[in-house]
Amino acid sequence: MSFANRTVIVTGAAGNLGKAVAQAFAEQGANLVLVDLKRDALAAAFGAENDRRLFAPANLLETAGATSVTQAALTRYKRIDVLCNIAGGFRMGEAVHETSNENWNFLFDINTRTLLNMVRAVVPHMVAAGGGKIVNVGAFAAQKGVAQMGAYTASKGTVIRMTEAMAAELRDKNINVNCVLPTIIDTPENRAAMPKADPAKWVAPADLANVIAFLASDAARAVHGAAVPVTSLS
Repeated sequence: MSFANRTVIVTGAAGNLGKAVAQAFAEQGANLVLVDLKRDALAAAFGAENDRRLFAPANLLETAGATSVTQAALTRYKRIDVLCNIAGGFRMGEAVHETSNENWNFLFDINTRTLLNMVRAVVPHMVAAGGGKIVNVGAFAAQKGVAQMGAYTASKGTVIRMTEAMAAELRDKNINVNCVLPTIIDTPENRAAMPKADPAKWVAPADLANVIAFLASDAARAVHGAAVPVTSLS
């Protein structure tokens, strides 16, 4: 795989998975547009900007934020080849009938509204340019309802359905849309939250990033609307 002279937007870039995804594309020569809420978080995660790394802090819950990211990418690199919608979040613990408006809105905002705003901003430019790749992040657990995870699985299930719908709409435009379905990701936060668990059974961010990079590559040009499970090696 090579992404030399290609432009990749990574949302949620300052997070654990976002950093791994950015590294995977950087190693293949991509120009990166790194998106998170705060510039300070991006600087802490990546150091300084350079010719191949542009910071684009934005609130993706707002249409204007997604538009500003897209315009920044086009101004610097003149093209957008790949959009990786990594921004997302997790909460659990409530039964469906006990779910608060705050948790429901948080999960659907961060997992689906950010995605929707980004594709509304980016896809018209991909269509005009003759193609592109979009990779979304669902969840392995979202393939069915799970007790005390109703709002989370509903939001991530929506990501899967949005992926499938976009793939059907855009495949004739030479735009591939797919998503990954990871199990628990091995992050410092998850280790702290589950100290008795065995992280060797979880998914390493770098392994998940490699699958995302594959789906964004020319090698996956015949893959449309896939929801790819990414589980541990154990």
